[in-house]
Amino acid sequence: MATLEIWLLMQFAMLAGGVGAVLSPQNGAQIEDIRSKMKAAYAKVEDYQTETEVKVYNEDQRPETERFRYTFKKPNHIRIDMESPYPGMILVYPDKEGKVTVRPGGLARFLKLHLAPGSTLFRISAGQRIDQTDLGLLIQNIAHSLTDQRRGEIKLSRGDGLILIEVLAEDHFLKGVLTLYHFSIDETSWLPVKVGEYTPDGVLKREVVFHNLRTSIGIPDSFFSVSGENEGDGQSGE
Repeated sequence: MATLEIWLLMQFAMLAGGVGAVLSPQNGAQIEDIRSKMKAAYAKVEDYQTETEVKVYNEDQRPETERFRYTFKKPNHIRIDMESPYPGMILVYPDKEGKVTVRPGGLARFLKLHLAPGSTLFRISAGQRIDQTDLGLLIQNIAHSLTDQRRGEIKLSRGDGLILIEVLAEDHFLKGVLTLYHFSIDETSWLPVKVGEYTPDGVLKREVVFHNLRTSIGIPDSFFSVSGENEGDGQSGE
């Protein structure tokens, strides 16, 4: 009887929402090593720029795709140069009032709008604001997904210079929603280069890929001011 009770307790622990599958000491050490290396790598980053591709999948699994150049400088300067679906549009955060400056492309490029970061016009992801898009926050959220917000087994694999992590966890931006995350971490830079978001039963919702990620390239503060002129690529040229 005692053996049966122990077995039942073990099964309950494996299925409990806040526990998921218990990590072995070896896997636990691997996860802690990955977390530490990501945190240390990002601490050395002063600024970065990447060509970002976001695919949001509708019910028939046809993606709506956005492409843009994303530039970030610590502590919180963000610039987004849209490629599609709004070519030429530039978004800069924050302005002097903590808002997002928006300069449309094309003939309307002389206009400037100043909108709150939480404006529904900025479709980043459900529940996610434009000021919640940097790699530093993503690394923090990955750490939560692997620890206190984890709701399932962690699966680790390696391939093509990447560490692949699969885990069911609380959604990063939607309280009470579970998301099956696929994180791809570059083993050279120890920074995330791809995030896949799935429903708990494996239906793909969104993919974010960071192409050509360049770090600490000397981006001047002036690059985060929309002047109406051609501001170049943000690199200092040094």
